Amino acid sequence: MTALNLTNVCKSFGSVEVLKDINLTVEEGEFVVFVGPSGCGKSTLLRVIAGLEDATKGTVNIGGTVVNSIPPAKRGIAMVFQSYALYPHLSVRDNMALCLKQEKQPKLVIEERVNKAVRMLDLGAYIDRRPSDLSGGQRQRVAIGRAIVREPKLFLFDEPLSNLDAALRMNTRIEIAELHRTLSASMIYVTHDQTEAMTLADKIVVLRDGRVEQVGSPMELYNNPANQFVAGFLGSPAMNFLTKAPLSIPKNGALGIRPEHLRATKGGRIKGTVTHVERLGGDTNLLVSTAQQEALTVRIFGQDGTRVGEEIELDFDDHAAFAFDHEKQRVFAGHG
Repeated sequence: MTALNLTNVCKSFGSVEVLKDINLTVEEGEFVVFVGPSGCGKSTLLRVIAGLEDATKGTVNIGGTVVNSIPPAKRGIAMVFQSYALYPHLSVRDNMALCLKQEKQPKLVIEERVNKAVRMLDLGAYIDRRPSDLSGGQRQRVAIGRAIVREPKLFLFDEPLSNLDAALRMNTRIEIAELHRTLSASMIYVTHDQTEAMTLADKIVVLRDGRVEQVGSPMELYNNPANQFVAGFLGSPAMNFLTKAPLSIPKNGALGIRPEHLRATKGGRIKGTVTHVERLGGDTNLLVSTAQQEALTVRIFGQDGTRVGEEIELDFDDHAAFAFDHEKQRVFAGHG
C-alpha cells in the first residue's frame, strides 16, 4: 500500500510560487528524506502534507485517502518539529499522553501506548520529570514519543536535530533509524544536512527552488547525479568542478571529480599548489589551487605529511569523473 502520493502539488503565497508541480510517491514503511538548501520549499512541502498549509493546486493522498480538505488532526499523521513544543508544566508522561486524552482514548489504551513509547525511547528514568529537567536530546525523545503514541499512518519530521549539538545529533539520528526499523513505519524527514539524508534515507528527494531535482536511494544519487546541483549538494567534502579540464567536456561545461577520487601522483594531469591542509586524524583534506587558478579539494584516507605551499601533481580515474554541459545537466559519468 502507498503511504503518500502527491500529484501535481503547487503552493503559492500571493504571486510567489514556492512549490512547483511536485509529484512523489512514498511507499509503506519507507524512510524518505527531503533535502535541499534553505528556501528550496522542503518545509513548506511537509506542511502541505500535514495540512498546516493548503495546496494551491494538486492532490495529497495519504494511505489511499485524498486529504486536501481534511484537517491536520484527522489525517493520520504525527509531526515532530525542530522546536520540541513540549508543555513546560506537564511531566514527560503527561506530555506524551495529552494528545490521546484529547482524543478521549480509554485510560488503559493511553497507559499501554505511553509505556510502550517510554520503553522504546529509554525514557523510564525521566517519566515524572518536567521538560526543564531534561537535556535537549531527552526533550527531543519526548517529542518523538508523543508522535509514537498516536500510532500514525505517517511520521513527519521537520529538521528535528537542528537544535542539538554534534554528539547528540549523531546519537539521536541513530535512535531515529532504530525507531524506523522497530516500527516499520512510513517516515518523511526534512533536513538541510546532507549527512543526515545519506545516513537515514531509503529514498532522498532533492529539492531546489520549489522543484524536485532528483529522487533515488542515497547511493544512486551519489553515484549517478542527474545534474551539477545534485552532484555538488551530496557529498562531504563537496564535489570539485573544473572548467579547464584534462578531459574533453562540452563548451562552457564542467568536469566533476569527487575529492576521494583524486590522488597525488608523479606526472599527474592536474598540477597545482597546496593552499591549506585539514588534518582530521583518520582523513586528511588538501586544498589545492591548480595552475589554471581553480580550487580543488583532495581527500586522502589516513594521515598525510603534505604541507602548505608544496607543489603537487594530481590525477584520477576517468571512469569516476562526471561531465556537465552549459545547462549543468549531466552528459556522462563513470558510474552511469
